[in-house]
Amino acid sequence: MNTTQNLCKTLLKNPPLIKSKSQAKQLHARILRTIPPSPHLHTTILSIYCNLNLLHDSLLIFNSLPSPQTTLAWKSMIRCYTFHGLFLDSLSFFTRMLASGKLPDHNVFPSVLKSCALMKNSRLGESVHGCIIRLGMDFDLYTCNALMNMYSKFWSLEEGGGRIREPGEIGKCSNSCKLEENVAGIDRNENLDQMSNITSDKHSKKEKESYYLGSLRKVFEMMPERDIVSWNTVIAGNAQNGMHEEALTMVREMGKADLRPDSFTLSSALPIFAEYANLLNGKEIHGYAIRNGYDSDVFIASSLIDMYAKCTRVDDSCRVFYLLPQHDNISWNSVIAGCVQNGMFDEGLKFFRQMLMIAKIKPNHVSFSSIMPACAHLTTLRLGKQLHGYIIRSRFDDNLFIASSLVDMYAKCGNIRTARWIFDRMEQHDMVSWTAMIMGYALHGHANEAISLFQQMEARGVKPNYVAFVAVLTACSHAGMADEARKYFTSMSQDYQIVPGIEHYAAMADLFGRVGRLKEAFEFISNMNIKPTGSVWSTLLSACRVHKNLELAEKVYQNLFTVDPENVGAQVLLSNVYSAAGRWKDAQKLRIAMRDKGLKKKPACSWIEIKNKVHAFVAGDESHPDYDRINDALKVLLEQMEREGYVPDTNEVLHDVDEQQKRYLLCSHSERLAITFGIISTAAGTAIRVTKNLRVCVDCHTATKFISKIVGREIVVRDNSRFHHFRDGRCSCGDFW
Repeated sequence: MNTTQNLCKTLLKNPPLIKSKSQAKQLHARILRTIPPSPHLHTTILSIYCNLNLLHDSLLIFNSLPSPQTTLAWKSMIRCYTFHGLFLDSLSFFTRMLASGKLPDHNVFPSVLKSCALMKNSRLGESVHGCIIRLGMDFDLYTCNALMNMYSKFWSLEEGGGRIREPGEIGKCSNSCKLEENVAGIDRNENLDQMSNITSDKHSKKEKESYYLGSLRKVFEMMPERDIVSWNTVIAGNAQNGMHEEALTMVREMGKADLRPDSFTLSSALPIFAEYANLLNGKEIHGYAIRNGYDSDVFIASSLIDMYAKCTRVDDSCRVFYLLPQHDNISWNSVIAGCVQNGMFDEGLKFFRQMLMIAKIKPNHVSFSSIMPACAHLTTLRLGKQLHGYIIRSRFDDNLFIASSLVDMYAKCGNIRTARWIFDRMEQHDMVSWTAMIMGYALHGHANEAISLFQQMEARGVKPNYVAFVAVLTACSHAGMADEARKYFTSMSQDYQIVPGIEHYAAMADLFGRVGRLKEAFEFISNMNIKPTGSVWSTLLSACRVHKNLELAEKVYQNLFTVDPENVGAQVLLSNVYSAAGRWKDAQKLRIAMRDKGLKKKPACSWIEIKNKVHAFVAGDESHPDYDRINDALKVLLEQMEREGYVPDTNEVLHDVDEQQKRYLLCSHSERLAITFGIISTAAGTAIRVTKNLRVCVDCHTATKFISKIVGREIVVRDNSRFHHFRDGRCSCGDFW
């Protein structure tokens, strides 16, 4: 025997030594030249090709083997088909293997069960489970781990159909449950989602969850031996399906079984502490990760970043991020999402830019879904459009989550038409996209469109959720549609079994306040099924100020003070009510009390973006570099407005000063400064977009209508509750806000 033959035989005895396709081909060629052919030899070569996932070469050898093929040949092909995502072919080979009389071993079933899970076909999975029981393989460690993983995936997919059997009944399948029949009944042209619906859906979500959970637990409990994978599978299954207490119990039980949690265990447990905002337990896991060297694992670190962010500890999230030796898409996405979810929008955008410009990492669909809310909240339409362009170039624009984020961003940035255009182009809509569009219409005062869309959603069989009802009630509130709102508020609990929350009650109270039904609003809040918060009472107090109802305002304030004594806005509102009624001493007394407590009124502030730079203005602000130009333009505008019939409403000035001073104070309101700056800084015809942190006052609302007509531009003002689109001397709110 020569040296070449010895080398070939050595390699054949140790297939893992072959690392590449070229090495496998060279070995195959040498064997054909130097060693007499045999079925065993070809089967070994086949297993080498399959280990390298070379499907075409593997299939050529398999088809050349004499019948019957060996167990090694069958299981090699089954594993290779599964790796390439050809799940139906994998199952077809498995049934052919059984038909040939070859019995599968513990190396076969994990691939077969994985195919069933990824095809989302529970009926096939149950048939394979029955086969495992009949062959006595239900006590094999690797097979049981694969079974638990399959049932965990079915559980999360809420798969079901057919008759729900008890877990212990699976092994008692009759001939009608033959795997061959189940596989043969599948159309190869069907996609995975169609395959998941292969049986009739007779059972409720609860029944399905209970069934798969029972199957998973029974497999776990009957295992004579369990390894770390077994524990991790059942822990992850519980955690991913919201069974958090059960998952944590299993982590403790694993410790009692003398098994140390690994990185997979930790990455399953950390999201639970993030969900519960349990900082103490999360820190314990962090300490364990550091002591055992898992803190540099990108999955653990990303889970830690998310956990600290959910616990509002963004500084700690950033610290974990910076300590990572390397950053990938997951860690970048985690820190971006953590910042945005905690209202640190500028920080989130900074990290996003660093990911693009410094780390040179291409954003994926999660990156865009994480950063889009920052544009929406900052109302930076320019940046939002840039991201939209990037999304289109990256071909993510057909992604459901990104499209929903774009709808939300454009609506919140004041471009409701583009939001609707994107919504209409979406091939399918989920609850997020429906709700984003309905809320967008609500914020822009298009109540009829919002209600029409809500009705379309119901007609298409989409069940409205908690947030959808907040959106439709907000739409009714902004349009003064009290009867419609009552109908939806009642329908929410009677037709959809949704318990009204504080947001629903606040929307109803706001509506009653807007239409002047203050007594009804007070009774509604007093009879709430949950304890009213300061924000709900503040809504009514604001209405009392608008409708100048001093007596009720004092009564509302007492209730508000009881639940939220540090509410600065409430004290400012009551002070304004006193001032409007000419009770200057009471107003002064309240403001002195605020000052003594160290409470400060939030100043009115407006923003406008000009040439990629955001300019901020506060009332009476003279610090802007272009103040002189702004002031001169304001004077010219005021003269033109007065010629058109504008008369300043000095009742809006709640200071004990003379009329001339009141007129000056009105002209120096922050939104008026921002609008004027926008006019002198942009080309004629350009839309002006301004954001304000407080409610637009009556006089500024009137003045902006005149300005829009005089300069011939659309002026979009977003205040703290809605959008106002001013054009040709009219506002989209119809003077109802």
